[in-house]
Amino acid sequence: MKRLSVLATAATLLATPVLADGHVTGDAEAGERAFRQCVACHVVVDAEGETLAGRNARSGPNLWGLHDRTIGAYEDYRYSNGLTALMEAEMVWDEEAFVGYVQDPTGWIREITSDGSLRGAMSFRVRSEEDALNLYAYLVSLGGPEEVSE
Repeated sequence: MKRLSVLATAATLLATPVLADGHVTGDAEAGERAFRQCVACHVVVDAEGETLAGRNARSGPNLWGLHDRTIGAYEDYRYSNGLTALMEAEMVWDEEAFVGYVQDPTGWIREITSDGSLRGAMSFRVRSEEDALNLYAYLVSLGGPEEVSE
């Protein structure tokens, strides 16, 4: 009986996504399709000025290199008071933060900061956790500033 329990636990652990540095649990290909809902506000433009995704949208910040970037730190963009507070706390965009934020921007900010007066500026909400995970995987797949310096 003990052996069966150990095998069941091992199977559960193997089936559960484990996050490690640079590891994402979403599907980048599905995230590329899901990104269509983001292009009205966001663009992904690399350091050389090449548009990797989206159009010339300007109401949201450039999402290139979002992963592991300090929240609210993209230059030349005016962030909401909620994201500015998280930037001052030096919080970074990782998979968990991204997924929570895109599903309920203001609610997530208020929960993380315990400050009911803070708001997010993004009005759109990604409906499912799976779509949010896939979007994050897609953005990670597009690269970021750390790869430029190599």
